[in-house]
Amino acid sequence: MPAPAALAVFAHPDDIEFVAAGTLLLLRDAGWRIHYLNVSGGDCGSTTTGPEETRRIREQEGRAAAAILGAEFHESLASDLCIFYEERLLRRLAAVARRVRPRIVLTHSPDDYIEDHMNTARLAVTAAFAHGMPNFATDPPEPPFDGDVTVYHAMPHGLCDGLRQPVTPDLFVDTTSVQAVKRRALAAHVSQKAWLDVSQGRDSYLDSGDDAARAVGKISGRFEFAEGWRRHLHL
Repeated sequence: MPAPAALAVFAHPDDIEFVAAGTLLLLRDAGWRIHYLNVSGGDCGSTTTGPEETRRIREQEGRAAAAILGAEFHESLASDLCIFYEERLLRRLAAVARRVRPRIVLTHSPDDYIEDHMNTARLAVTAAFAHGMPNFATDPPEPPFDGDVTVYHAMPHGLCDGLRQPVTPDLFVDTTSVQAVKRRALAAHVSQKAWLDVSQGRDSYLDSGDDAARAVGKISGRFEFAEGWRRHLHL
């Protein structure tokens, strides 16, 4: 019997590293196969290169980050700011889910600061829900599979929803033991240090990742670094 699989479905290159990479690393260490998918190629993530060149750079960085995590990399399906809950994208994402056959899907919070994140969460939930439906055709065609698929939503950016209301996790994963590896994976996204300094005024890209995990650890009351999750209703 093959090892169980976990599929991370997030919007942009580096989203996985900020909020989910620690959990993926611990699943890998527990014998799971882990899969890495950024729905968008990150083509708007630069002030110095055009969209095609930026997408190429960010794909290379994503592949490098996935290799550090020990995850299988899946190619992006859309462009920045153009992740919509629509049929074509849903059928393509559902095809990935059926190829991977995950028992766990990790994705964004359904309430976050940007539509790309929230639409990715909606798409991931439906792709998981449709995994056993033979009458739902994927693109490319993939056979349905049986068994439960459990969806977990990560913490939103800033630990609050789009209206600034705090979000509290249902559960915490202690990522202290893998935080250094998580930081190395984030560092693979070299182009984003300059982009975030310009666009968001961040002084230190990597320290921001550590600070976010440290903040969740503080909420837990137990861990130095942590990732927080909320489980989707399993009906």
